[in-house]
Amino acid sequence: MMKELDGIHHISSITADAPRNVAFYAGVMGLRLVKKTVNQDDPTVYHLFYADENASAGADMTFFEYPGVMPGRAGAGMIHRITFRVGSEKALDFWAQRLASAGVESERAEDRLRFADPEGLGLELMVSDVADSPLIADHPEISRDLALQGFAGVRAYSNAPERSSSLLEDVLGFRNIGAGQYESRGERRGSFYIYDDAPQTRGVGGAGTVHHVAWSSTIEDHPAWHDKVVAAGARPTPIIDRFYFKSLYFREPSGVLFEIATLGPGFTTDEPLEHLGERISLPPNFEHLRDQVERTLTPLPNPRAAARASSSS
Repeated sequence: MMKELDGIHHISSITADAPRNVAFYAGVMGLRLVKKTVNQDDPTVYHLFYADENASAGADMTFFEYPGVMPGRAGAGMIHRITFRVGSEKALDFWAQRLASAGVESERAEDRLRFADPEGLGLELMVSDVADSPLIADHPEISRDLALQGFAGVRAYSNAPERSSSLLEDVLGFRNIGAGQYESRGERRGSFYIYDDAPQTRGVGGAGTVHHVAWSSTIEDHPAWHDKVVAAGARPTPIIDRFYFKSLYFREPSGVLFEIATLGPGFTTDEPLEHLGERISLPPNFEHLRDQVERTLTPLPNPRAAARASSSS
């Protein structure tokens, strides 16, 4: 018997500026940079991973860096907002002040705080009332009761969300929680997936846009998910070994690129937990490119060391 997908595994987006990206997500937002590696489909560019202290699926925000790429714009068939959980209204007050201090405008609406990252990627913080374990990163300027707690869900644009209902409910096991609103919930975690009416302007991929959203599968069930998606006519890729997890990709009928990724082996496969993100990590079949990669990629600071130095000065 296959287990239900365990909510969001990770969300991958595009940045034109890795140093600025690190400064925002590891600095301002307080996430932990847990892996500096390369895009396995283009090893000349960074693939950066941010998450909680234990590099958990469910808190894993990733970015492909394409230096100098033009800004993008979300449209039909694209995710336009990523929502993180926080623990209280007090946390929203804290984040409104912290973002303002960093020059980031935000908008408060009841139990939510909306803003964008420096490249225009839509973000939102939402007070959580679910029993999912909070996925928290340590940061010297952010107390654990105020920190981000992992993904709540994503919102996507669609011109015809009803076309996706069969795949989401009958194939992927999402639960319909309202018009154009769904939840993926497994044994440990859950995440929402919500449609909004698409703008008239056409979407354009680029800096500040989401590339894909990945949903969490057990390693044991991953081949069965591939077969189930094939049987539904969604034409997934073959299963791809990404070293840190295995992946399969397909587009749901509204056009959003989905991935189903395994819960493991995980980011401690090639370096210890306490030193994640400090050096460039390369899967074994890319290790022979290390000299070339290190010459090509822009050096990035260790955000943990910088934060510790700032807090002690």
